[in-house]
Amino acid sequence: MTSGETVLKTLTFAHPERIAMSLPAPYPNDFCGAGPSEDPAHPETGWTEVKPGRWERTDEWGNTWARIEGFSKGEVCRGALEDWDRLDEIELPNYDLPGRYERARETFAAHPDMFRLGHIQGFPFNIARKMRRLDNFLADVLIEPERTERLLRMVEQQIGHAIRRLAEAGADAVMFPEDWGTQEQLLVRPEVWHRMFKPGFERLCRVAREAGIHVFMHSCGYIYEAMEGLIEAGIDVFQFDQPQLYGVDRLADEFGGRVTFWCPVDIQKTLQTRDANLIEADARKMIERLGAEGGGFIAGYYGANEAIGLDPKWQDVACRAFVKHGAPDLWPQFEAQPARP
Repeated sequence: MTSGETVLKTLTFAHPERIAMSLPAPYPNDFCGAGPSEDPAHPETGWTEVKPGRWERTDEWGNTWARIEGFSKGEVCRGALEDWDRLDEIELPNYDLPGRYERARETFAAHPDMFRLGHIQGFPFNIARKMRRLDNFLADVLIEPERTERLLRMVEQQIGHAIRRLAEAGADAVMFPEDWGTQEQLLVRPEVWHRMFKPGFERLCRVAREAGIHVFMHSCGYIYEAMEGLIEAGIDVFQFDQPQLYGVDRLADEFGGRVTFWCPVDIQKTLQTRDANLIEADARKMIERLGAEGGGFIAGYYGANEAIGLDPKWQDVACRAFVKHGAPDLWPQFEAQPARP
């Protein structure tokens, strides 16, 4: 069974021979990924140290990012749309340009046996909130709902183009990040999310369905109050780095068999314990509970170890546990290899 077939059977609960995985070498990885290349009319700039201890860059949407160290992704400090009166004149990057997908086409063609993910920067919220800057945008949702919805639809049009073009290039799914939660709740009231944002999810997931591909969503924080609506809209995979924020049993009991969870061992509550037995037990539980419906679980890896202050050794413990309990036929070749010191 190829990697692509393993992932597809996982998504459709068709009893793959092993769990799907996205782990670093030497462990299994069933995925390859690519996204649109740069819009020539909207070039991005790299990080520049504008003064001692402060770096800035500009993205293709026109947002200025800042950071105060050398490794994080930073945050938007100046949005492209600081003044709502510029809404009618702002020019968005064009995601319908065929040339932006040549690299993705080449990548997907070079990996026909893998599951091919087309990466996009977000759905409308993740992009619009940067253009206005998050603190302003959350106020806009209540104070400027008409303009906010117009901006969301403008961005939605470009994301729709990206979905279609990535499908044409050979993607099996699109994946996007949208961090919708704090550690305790959604960033907006549930009724606001359902009224203002769910329709956009429905329309864009429909675009993906019509193109014959799946939809993967990464989200940090606690988004429980939106999960049912997201499944109804057409999300196939939730990529969560903090599954313990919900409780693995709760996720399995309420959503098992209807959506797939793609998770590393929890990056805050479990990996940080540096307890090898607890890390292995957590990995095994996700395999057994989230993958109990003939699929539904993908083993993940959190690559930004430095950003969370974690020695990669403990991620290695998790990788070995995922293979041991989720792919027993492959385990002997890894069991003989020493774990990361």
